[in-house]
Amino acid sequence: MPRTIRRKEKLYYSITEVGEMTELKPHILRYWETEFSFLRPKRNRAGNRIYRRKDIDLVQLIKSLLYVEGYTIEGAKHRIRKIKKSKKLQKVDYKSFLSDIKEELIEIRTLIS
Repeated sequence: MPRTIRRKEKLYYSITEVGEMTELKPHILRYWETEFSFLRPKRNRAGNRIYRRKDIDLVQLIKSLLYVEGYTIEGAKHRIRKIKKSKKLQKVDYKSFLSDIKEELIEIRTLIS
């Protein structure tokens, strides 16, 4: 039986890596940052964008809305706001909440050391 090697997922990805994963060019990602206020990847000390998994998921959602479902940019903004609002009305997912806190703590530890 072959063994599957499972890679640990990275916490942060560069704009180039995100472009490769999403099949989008970096200038498209930068443009979307200007259009979608909720797409704001953090920056490292050198000023380079660092995308987290939730940023990449948002990029995938935007791409799907624009390219697959045919929304305009304004329509995609409206749809994403609606999705976020409906998620706020749902019960709190404590496992996800604690996972987000853990990520933030790891980031703080990395910045301190």
